[in-house]
Amino acid sequence: MMKMRTDGPILTRVEGAVLEVTLARGKANAIDLATSRVMGEVFRDFRDDDALRVCILRAQGDKFFCPGWDLKAAADGDAVDGDYGVGGFGGLQELPHLNKPVIAAVNGICCGGGLELALSCDLILASDTATFALPEIRSGTVADAASVKLPKRIPYHVAMDLLLTGRWFDAEEAQRWGLIKEIHPLEDLHTKAWDLARLLESGPPLVYAAIKEVVREAEDMKFQDALNRITKRQFATVDRLYSSDDQLEGARAFAEKRDPVWKGR
Repeated sequence: MMKMRTDGPILTRVEGAVLEVTLARGKANAIDLATSRVMGEVFRDFRDDDALRVCILRAQGDKFFCPGWDLKAAADGDAVDGDYGVGGFGGLQELPHLNKPVIAAVNGICCGGGLELALSCDLILASDTATFALPEIRSGTVADAASVKLPKRIPYHVAMDLLLTGRWFDAEEAQRWGLIKEIHPLEDLHTKAWDLARLLESGPPLVYAAIKEVVREAEDMKFQDALNRITKRQFATVDRLYSSDDQLEGARAFAEKRDPVWKGR
């Protein structure tokens, strides 16, 4: 059973099979080493709890989602190469075997490591007030995760523009490049994130797990090599899916013209 957190920099609540994680660290929700380690514990427990299927990551307040690394904490001694915890920065970037969907609900300023955190999620919803940037160049650091991920997500020259200039861009531009799924009025963002989470909650968890593992592992593989691993059931999640009651249930439900009842086994 996952430990619920009702105070501190990270708040959690569970409704059905959905976990909601809220950044609640001061005015801006910047992340220091201690907060990152807590986030790693939260997302690890989400990964390992069979009762949970979907996660929403959101932030407290209206102005900031997350500006990323806490530079004040860094000035006070937090090392940029310190211990970020089991999942790397923000608990998600390097967490292995996370085969459940995570939704980011970006409500405001989302820059630096905050944008990298959002990029670690599977789906991003944003408010019409959300703004984005990778301003690391101004503090003499590298947007490390974004430098790896962004050119694979959007056109190369657009990614390089954002990385090399550190300029700000709004939700409409982010959606145009395919970084975010939907834009909503700020007052509707939370509700829309939950609507999406409930849709995913009703879906087949074993299929989601297989999708996430295949997409992750195939990123650096040749097409035929990845396809061979799927058809030969060499991905653990695919092998489990093809041996599951849920796969049989999907076929039965289709034949019987009814909605399937997914049990995750």
